[in-house]
Amino acid sequence: MKKILLALVLMSSLLFSYSMDFDKESECLVRKMKVYKNPQWVSKIELTDGKKLFFSSPKSMFEFYHQPGRWFDIGVKSEEDFKDILVTDYNSHLPINAKGAFYVYGSSITSPAGDDLVPFKSYEEAQAFASKYNGKRVFSFTDVKESLIRLLNNNL
Repeated sequence: MKKILLALVLMSSLLFSYSMDFDKESECLVRKMKVYKNPQWVSKIELTDGKKLFFSSPKSMFEFYHQPGRWFDIGVKSEEDFKDILVTDYNSHLPINAKGAFYVYGSSITSPAGDDLVPFKSYEEAQAFASKYNGKRVFSFTDVKESLIRLLNNNL
């Protein structure tokens, strides 16, 4: 019985796990830098048509998410075009669902894109990081507005 339960847990974790399947040619759509150089910051949006868009950081992913029309050649018409949105958890370096993640704003840690949002799988981990690295606030996915991304980019 224990073996069956263990097998079911293992299979379910494989079914619900995510992957950041970038290679050395994968480039950040927004900043045009190779993402493999800083894998701990990579974010990804997979579209319903199978196209995979990589980003050098959560900030870059949110920049696209809030204004996909700036990259009209990608062909995103609405949020229904997004299949999966992933970020890399800062502690584990594993991909997690971006919509369920928590983001620390204003910390002393920066990404390859500069001031950024540091993603975590749990609110408690985000709070602990914010306390340690002078984070100003913890946001959920829906709390991250376009105005915050403009602020991070010094583009008010």
